[in-house]
Amino acid sequence: MATLGSDDVPSTRPYLIRALHEWCSDNGFTPYLAVAVDDSVQVPREFVKDNEIVLNASFDATSHLTLGNDFIEFKARFGGVPREVVIPVDHVIAVYARENGQGMAFPAPVLQPNHSTASAPSVPTLQVVSSEGLARAEGGDDDLPPDEPTPPSRPTLKRVK
Repeated sequence: MATLGSDDVPSTRPYLIRALHEWCSDNGFTPYLAVAVDDSVQVPREFVKDNEIVLNASFDATSHLTLGNDFIEFKARFGGVPREVVIPVDHVIAVYARENGQGMAFPAPVLQPNHSTASAPSVPTLQVVSSEGLARAEGGDDDLPPDEPTPPSRPTLKRVK
């Protein structure tokens, strides 16, 4: 019987992201994704800071949310404007609950140079605790509700054992 080498084993990252997203949703928490941004990530660039963006990935804040093995895709509002978001799963550097910071961080990917932010560093640091640049996404395609203000508290990332 053949065994799989470590290169042949699928990543656990998409499964852990889905599990933590479900845990947040089931417990009334808001799942946030911290994402390392380069040219392979489709997000509104005006909300990217230091090659990172933090996104509200709740069902209430997104429409057509797909948490796939290779990509996370959804439609969301940014500054009141509906946009398409496509994130390679390996660019998710953390998933956590906004309300209490519980979640999980992942190793940052090696980023490709981003032509739109040439002066920014090519490897991000984990800055999950930023309330600046939080993209507040609201659900629904045609009847998207208005944006809500960013919450005043700043969540912290805690390890869940």
